[in-house]
Amino acid sequence: MNTEHFYEVDVKWVNDRLGVLDSPELHDKVDVATPPQFPKGIDKVWSPEHLFTAAVNSCLMTTFLAIAENSKLEFEDFSSKARGKLEMVNNKYVMSEVILMPQLTIKREEDRERAMRVLQKSEAACLISNSIKSEIKFEPEVLISTQVAA
Repeated sequence: MNTEHFYEVDVKWVNDRLGVLDSPELHDKVDVATPPQFPKGIDKVWSPEHLFTAAVNSCLMTTFLAIAENSKLEFEDFSSKARGKLEMVNNKYVMSEVILMPQLTIKREEDRERAMRVLQKSEAACLISNSIKSEIKFEPEVLISTQVAA
C-alpha cells in the first residue's frame, strides 16, 4: 500500500467574508466564511474553526469504524459530538483543544470493556488528532441497547 496520499482542496473568494471550498475529487462544494464572532463574520456558514473540529471528529469516526471492523466488535450505533476551543495564546489565535464525546451503543453488557478499548484505540490512532498541536480531550460513553430510550 502506498504510504503517501494527497488530497486537493481549492478555495475561491465569493464576496465579503465568504468563499467556497471545492475539490476535483469530490462532488459537493462547501461555503466557508469568517465565523460570526469576528468582524464581518457570517452566521450559519461553515468556518475554518468548524472544519478543524469536524476533521478531528470525523477522523475519530472513520478510525473507529476500521478498528471496530478489524476487532469484530458488534455495535448498533455510533455518534460523536465535538467541541473545538479557539483562544488567544501568546497573542495568536489557536484551536487549543478539541473535546470528543463519542457515544457507542452495543447489544451486550459483556462487550462494554472491549468496546471502550476499541474507542480508546480509535482516538489514539486518529491521524488528524496525531497531526495537530491542539489538546484532545476524550470523553467516550458506551451504552447497552436496552439502555437507549425508544
